Amino acid sequence: MKKLLRFITCGNVDDGKSTLIGHLLYESKLLFADQEKALELDSKVGSRGGEIDYALLLDGLLAEREQGITIDVAYRYFTTDERSFIVADTPGHEEYTRNMAVGASFAELAILLVDATKGITVQTKRHARICALMGIRHIVVAVNKMDLVNFEQQRFEGIKRDFLTLATTLDFSTIQVIPVSATNGDNIITASAATPWYEELALLPYLEAINVEEDELATFTLPIQRVSRPNQDFRGFQGQIESGRIAVGDEIIALPSNERAIVKQILVTDRTEQEAVAGQPVTVQLSKEVDVSRGCVLTTDTTLTTAQKFTAHVLVLDTEPLVIGKNYLCKIGTQTIAGVITAITHKINIENGDLVAAESLQKNELAECTIALAEPVIMSTFNTHHTLGSFILIDRLTHMTAACGVIQNLEQTTSIFAQQTTVTAAIREAQKQQRALTLWFTGLSGAGKSTLANEVEKRLVLLGHHTMLLDGDNLRLGLNKNLAFDEASRSENNRRIAEVAKLLNEAGLITLAACISPLEQDRKQAQNIIGEAYIEIFISTPLTTCESRDTKGLYAKARQQEIEAFTGISSPYETPKKPHIIVDTTSLSIEQATDKIMRALASYL
Repeated sequence: MKKLLRFITCGNVDDGKSTLIGHLLYESKLLFADQEKALELDSKVGSRGGEIDYALLLDGLLAEREQGITIDVAYRYFTTDERSFIVADTPGHEEYTRNMAVGASFAELAILLVDATKGITVQTKRHARICALMGIRHIVVAVNKMDLVNFEQQRFEGIKRDFLTLATTLDFSTIQVIPVSATNGDNIITASAATPWYEELALLPYLEAINVEEDELATFTLPIQRVSRPNQDFRGFQGQIESGRIAVGDEIIALPSNERAIVKQILVTDRTEQEAVAGQPVTVQLSKEVDVSRGCVLTTDTTLTTAQKFTAHVLVLDTEPLVIGKNYLCKIGTQTIAGVITAITHKINIENGDLVAAESLQKNELAECTIALAEPVIMSTFNTHHTLGSFILIDRLTHMTAACGVIQNLEQTTSIFAQQTTVTAAIREAQKQQRALTLWFTGLSGAGKSTLANEVEKRLVLLGHHTMLLDGDNLRLGLNKNLAFDEASRSENNRRIAEVAKLLNEAGLITLAACISPLEQDRKQAQNIIGEAYIEIFISTPLTTCESRDTKGLYAKARQQEIEAFTGISSPYETPKKPHIIVDTTSLSIEQATDKIMRALASYL
C-alpha cells in the first residue's frame, strides 16, 4: 500500500497556486483523457494566445474563473508510482482566509507560493503563521514566476533568506525552498535547465520522497462519536482512531470515568479485524460494560486528563469580533461544551510577530487567549495530541464558526476544591420548611418583570416563605456597576445574577430574579448554574405595549439613538423556547397576573 501525503497550496492571491497544481497534474499525465481535452478547450477562451490555463483544473466555481482567483477549497486526489496524494488548493485572498484555514486543518505539508517579483508579503506571513498554528510541520516554499526575473539566483536567495528569518518564530520541522515557474513547468516534475545553480530535488520528486510519518509508537486515542446498540447483545463504541494502534486483547482506559477494560472485538465497516491503526473508522466492543457516550475517549495514554480552563492560540474567522466575556460553544474532539473567553493575553502582529495588547479581536487576527469551559473536558496540548489539542469556537447566536485554535497550556485546578460544609442546603431548606427555588423573570423592558416579581414576593412572604428579590437594575448599582451594556457585559451580568441566586438557594431561600436576559444562551447558562431550582417565567408583553408604557423614557431615547443596543429596538430579544410559566400583562391587571403566577407555582413550592 502506497503512503499517503495530504498537502495544501497557499500563499498570496495570484501567486500561481492553482496553476502550479494544475501543471503538476497535467505534466505527470495524471488526468483522464476527457479532463485533458476539456482543459485544452476551456483554455482557448480567455487565456493568452490560447495557451493551456492549468488553473482551470482547480478553479471550478464560475466566480473563480471570471476573476482568476481561488475562492473555495478545491481538493484533488492523484497517485504516482511512488506515492498517493490529496491536495487542497486554498484561496490566497485575505477575505477567504477562513477557507485557507479549513484546508490547512487536514494537511501534513504545505506548499507556500511566493511571487518572485514581489517577495514575502503580509499575506505570505499570515499563511505561514496559520500553517504553523494548524499543526503543519513540513513546508515547501515554492518561489514562483522565476521566469519573470530571468531565473536570477540572487533574487531567489534573497527570498529564501527572508523566509528562513520569518520561520525562526514558527515551529516547522522541515523547510524546503524551490525555484519554480508554474506556467512553464520549471522544477515542477524534473530539474530545470534554467536553474543550473539549484541542485536539489524538483517539487514532485521532493513530495514523493519526504517522510511525514508521525511516531508509530504514539498512544492509542479514539474519541467516541457514537454508541452503537443494534440489539441487547451488542454495545460498540464508534469513532475514528486519531493516533496509535489497537488490537484485540489490549487494555484501554475509558475517559473521563477512568474505567479499564479489554478490547473484545474490532470492526472496520462490517469486517472483523484483529488490529486497527490511526485514520481508520472503527467500532470497538469491550469485555465489560463501561460508562462511555459521545464525547468520551478510549485511550492507552495514562497521562491524558480533563481540564476546564486553558490558554490557546486562536485565529478569528467570523466578521463578528471575538470579545472577552462572550459565551461560545467550544468543540474539542467529539465534545461540544459552553465556554467563555476570560482574557486576551495579546494579539500577534502578522507583519513582524510582535505581541500587541488587545481588548477584542477582528476577523483574520491571530492571538493568545484564555478560555474557560462550563465543565471539565478531555483535552491535551496541541503538541502532545493534535485532535484533543485543537478546537473551534461557535457563535451561539448565529452558529457561525467564530474562531479556530490550538491549546498551548492546560490550567489545572487541583489546588482548589469545593469545601464540604456540615450544614447542607437540604438542612437549610428543612429549617425553613420550604423548597429553595429561583424564579427567573425575563421579558422586554417595561413588560412588568420587576412589578410582578415584587408582587409575587409579597404573596410568598404572606404564606410564610423566606425570600430574596434580585432586581437587575438594583444590581447594576452595586455588584454589577463595573459592567457596560455590550453583549459580553450583559452576559456577565446575567451570569453573576445566576451565581448569586444559586448561593441564595443554597441558603434555603426562594429567590426572585428580575432581569431582561434577552439571549437564550444566557438564560440557558443561568439554568445550568442554578440547576433544578430554576423556574423560568416569561413576561410576554409585546413590544408595542412595552413601548407605550415607557415609564422610564428609555424607549424614546432608544428611538432617538441616544441609547445604543437597547433590547427590542437596536438589540434582539430571543423569545424563550420552553419557559415554565408565560404571562402577558396586556389584558391582565397586576393582581390577575400575580394570581396566574401563584397558581402555576403551586406545584413547585
